[in-house]
Amino acid sequence: MLDVDGVLITPRPGGWAVDMAADLGLSHAALVEHFFAVHWDDVVMGRAGLHERLAPVLAKIAPHLTSERLAAYWFEKDAILDQRLLDDLAEVRGQGIALHLATVQEHLRAGYIWTQLGFRERFDAMHYAADLGCGKPDPAFFAKVAERTGLAPGEMLLIDDKAENVEAARAAGWGGLHWTGERRLGDLLDL
Repeated sequence: MLDVDGVLITPRPGGWAVDMAADLGLSHAALVEHFFAVHWDDVVMGRAGLHERLAPVLAKIAPHLTSERLAAYWFEKDAILDQRLLDDLAEVRGQGIALHLATVQEHLRAGYIWTQLGFRERFDAMHYAADLGCGKPDPAFFAKVAERTGLAPGEMLLIDDKAENVEAARAAGWGGLHWTGERRLGDLLDL
């Protein structure tokens, strides 16, 4: 089980929105204040749609910008793949080990990651917050993923960049590796 942001997708220096004011005429601070701080929990947990909540916010703070345009910009800017890790994972999968994504995403970005970034060819399944109604490090996330896969907790290993998620996975009976990107996957897994 692999996390996406911070593991498979590496952070863009300064974050995905670093050039947003210049590129789109929208302040990151305004977006955080009016959208992420108010609506993000509902969107990422699948209780509301991204465009359903983002469009009215943009109509007030950036009427020149559609939610579709902002989402396309965001998804594209937040898609720097760790190719070395993906190559290492292809070797692991070639040995018959199933690879799944276990991530906190809303529906549209999850779909973008799965289809546009081609992860559906590289992974066996994707388990994400909006689809499950809960996210890491909530114990319910790990229970629902185990239920969906039919795997026993001891048969699963989470690779995540957040220590609290790794600890939560271990508390759920999974294995857990804290990913920093400093070492090769094969070294961490003793392959």
